[in-house]
Amino acid sequence: MTTTPVSSQTLAIDGGTPVRSTLLPYGRQSIDEADIQAMVDVLRSDWLTTGPKVQEFEDLFAARVGARYAVCLSSGTAALHAAAYAAGLKAGDEAITTPMTFAATANCILYQGATSVFSDVSPDTLNLDPEQLKARITPKSRAILPVDYAGHPADLDAICEIARACGLVVIEDACHALGAVYRGRRVGSIADMTVFSFHPVKHITTGEGGMVTTNNPQFSESLRRFRNHGISSDARQRQTAGQWHYEMVLLGFNYRLPDILCALGIEQLKKLDANLERRRDIAARYTSAFRSIPGIVPPAVRAEANPAWHLYPIRVDLKKLSVDRAGVFSALRAENIGVNVHYIPVHFHPYYQARFGFAAGSFPTAEQAYEQLITLPMFHGMSDQDVEDVIHAVTKVAEHYACS
Repeated sequence: MTTTPVSSQTLAIDGGTPVRSTLLPYGRQSIDEADIQAMVDVLRSDWLTTGPKVQEFEDLFAARVGARYAVCLSSGTAALHAAAYAAGLKAGDEAITTPMTFAATANCILYQGATSVFSDVSPDTLNLDPEQLKARITPKSRAILPVDYAGHPADLDAICEIARACGLVVIEDACHALGAVYRGRRVGSIADMTVFSFHPVKHITTGEGGMVTTNNPQFSESLRRFRNHGISSDARQRQTAGQWHYEMVLLGFNYRLPDILCALGIEQLKKLDANLERRRDIAARYTSAFRSIPGIVPPAVRAEANPAWHLYPIRVDLKKLSVDRAGVFSALRAENIGVNVHYIPVHFHPYYQARFGFAAGSFPTAEQAYEQLITLPMFHGMSDQDVEDVIHAVTKVAEHYACS
């Protein structure tokens, strides 16, 4: 039996047979019977929200990342907003973040009436470049929001040192990085506040949900009040104390994460180590395969970091291929590989263009990377065959379009 060389296989986009018969998504949740039973148990209990599962989830999560406090909220975006509030951002202030992120990172600054200031990224990790960051600080600066892009920790020591010297708060957007390690320390225990997401494509899920970890008791208290309408106590605390009286002490929101979803989070957290191990194994197999494929650049990993691999973003070297990123993207989709792009730089979005008037070329490293990035499937529920299908498809497409 002979096997047709990958280089001579007709691409699906040109009428050939796809590598897969069904679409493999770039990310997906994994839910088992223990997760379902945990939620059923809460549905049969007295507390569907503001009950005991909330504190249990927070305590377990804080211990897992090595922080003194953890405060859960209804989404990663809500968690970012709460952190921006706790940091004291207000009208007239500025906060610095990266353009290479989902819009929520920058939006949370605007929610507080402050101004989002972007700073370019390092060419290897696509995380905030500390040297360029220094030049963006002004007397109006109040906070820095680094993002752990794709699950690779930002240069946290350098960023925190800059922040301390200038009296700024560091809000680390670690929505990609649950389980990541930086210089031997767990992400979630380093920055002033660290934000996580439990969206279904993340390392653990609560459907929607988020968490802020901190070692600062004042931040913790502000976060708890902000998520609960600005009220200084919750319903369970009042019932336990036999009291009815409550006081609204600040203007907050209903950003509570209910017990039903916290129960799911507790069960999911038990699987985090296994999920991380699987993602790291997939990343290692990808990187080993793609190092030798012309036109495909695997993501960089710095020596001081152990990434969590929320995403696996390759870059296409356009000098070595006869098509652009869009051509590679379309070809991979035709092979039923559910590739994506992370991210359209925030300053390219129409809202930011209209409000702030950013010009192309403002952040050249982020913009150049955007033209090259393709996110491959990466989730802990992938089978070995799924991984091989991705490698096969990328090899097939890259070799077809390789410049002679």
